[in-house]
Amino acid sequence: MAWRGGGPEAMLHPMKPEETAEGHPDEVDFGYRRVRREEKAGLVGAVFDSVAPRYDLMNDLMSGGIHRLWKGELVDRLRPRPGETILDLAGGTGDIALRVLERVESGGGARLVVCDLTLSMLEAGRDRALDQGILRGLGWIAGDAQAIPLADRSVDACTMAFGLRNVTEVPVALAEIRRVLKPGGRFLCLEFSRVAAPGLDQLYDLYSFGVLPRLGEMVAGDGAAYRYLAESIRRFPAQGAFARLIGGAGFAQVKFRNLSGGIAAMHSGWKV
Repeated sequence: MAWRGGGPEAMLHPMKPEETAEGHPDEVDFGYRRVRREEKAGLVGAVFDSVAPRYDLMNDLMSGGIHRLWKGELVDRLRPRPGETILDLAGGTGDIALRVLERVESGGGARLVVCDLTLSMLEAGRDRALDQGILRGLGWIAGDAQAIPLADRSVDACTMAFGLRNVTEVPVALAEIRRVLKPGGRFLCLEFSRVAAPGLDQLYDLYSFGVLPRLGEMVAGDGAAYRYLAESIRRFPAQGAFARLIGGAGFAQVKFRNLSGGIAAMHSGWKV
């Protein structure tokens, strides 16, 4: 699976007629609904409040465990080094942060900061770390990716896994990520994307809108939350368009790599 730049061949996935987003300029997408701009963060927070206790279990069930491989590839690409300060945005239950700590522990450790909008997700992550006996090298802060509560040029790297599509203003969040990165810092983002493998897209749609909400209802007690998550994937820019957004925020050497036939993609960029 080769890394590629965000070329013109990768355009926004065309929406079905019933999915066409129209509305007041002060409205934004919340799945297939249009909501007032100032309401979206609260609605997203309510979704993750609802699913936080079963979030990690649902990730395993709905991906068949494949999300673990994707996250492992992200950490491989990150190549964390001892002494670095690494921010994991929308880090919630600490899945990425704990993997990074494990990777660098033998070399003297690193400082991981997990920032998430939703307190219940942070609490789940903190409890998970405590259960594993992890007391050092890991901090938890509540904050919005559009206003990261960290100083300019304060982190060596920033990761974000499956959270950016839930942000109200993606360009604002990308600008914030660049602000807190040190010169030479790197940004790595995992996000669900557009299926590139022929024939897989129809099966993926059937699973996303048929099986996933039912699974969410049975396991997490909230089928509507997982319908929103499926809809939010369809609203997010395709691989090339998202790569151009990252480049437009001032990042250099922007690339992406499709994972599992484009079900997910890993994007990268550097602050120069």
